Amino acid sequence: MVRIAGTRSILYSQIKRKYNDAMTSLQRGAIAGSLIVIVVLGIVAAAGVGVSIWALVNYNEQKTNVDGKIDMAVATAKKEQADSLEAKFAAREKDPNRQFVGPEDYGRVTFSYPKTWSVYIGRNVQSGGTFEAYLNPAAVQPITTSTQYALRVTIEEKDYDQVVASYNPSVKKGSLKDSSVSVGGNNGTRLDGTFSTDIRGAAVIYKIRDKTLTIRTDADTFKPDFDALIATIAFNQ
Repeated sequence: MVRIAGTRSILYSQIKRKYNDAMTSLQRGAIAGSLIVIVVLGIVAAAGVGVSIWALVNYNEQKTNVDGKIDMAVATAKKEQADSLEAKFAAREKDPNRQFVGPEDYGRVTFSYPKTWSVYIGRNVQSGGTFEAYLNPAAVQPITTSTQYALRVTIEEKDYDQVVASYNPSVKKGSLKDSSVSVGGNNGTRLDGTFSTDIRGAAVIYKIRDKTLTIRTDADTFKPDFDALIATIAFNQ
């Protein structure tokens, strides 16, 4: 009986030790597993925070870009509206047009021009010679061959073919382009391009009796006004 009791005691001790060892192993495994889970969750959380920060930064950048584009579009629209209103105001200021009337003995050339332009008669032709008139917005600058005017009017005591021929070298060179033009049943010549180093515009030339009329704009800026103006030209033959 004593031997059986001792054997039981030994078995019990062994079983208890193995149980304790197993529990210790399980506890260690549980701790290790929990640690792994905590680390994984930490990594996932950090990644989530990183993604959130990236998304926020990207959103702010996109929002800034969109806001910038909207501001630019608004500014462009305002400028276009202002330019349109300014152009309409400038066009309205030119109306109603005034009428230019040349000397009776020189065919009484007439045409309509913007009321905002000033007129300067450069030469008196009571004793004959070349008639000259200059038109320009606001004020006419001192007369020179290189100054640009909105309009030059010249009526010369020269043959029409002679005046047209004087531009042939420039036409052949390509700096001027010639074409036919007609007003009130009277045929003439139109020139477009570079007349000199300082002058680039357009001109129309007509025969008036024994004289020749040349009306020219010295800058492409005035081309729209020039085209509207020459459509109103009239003179006596």
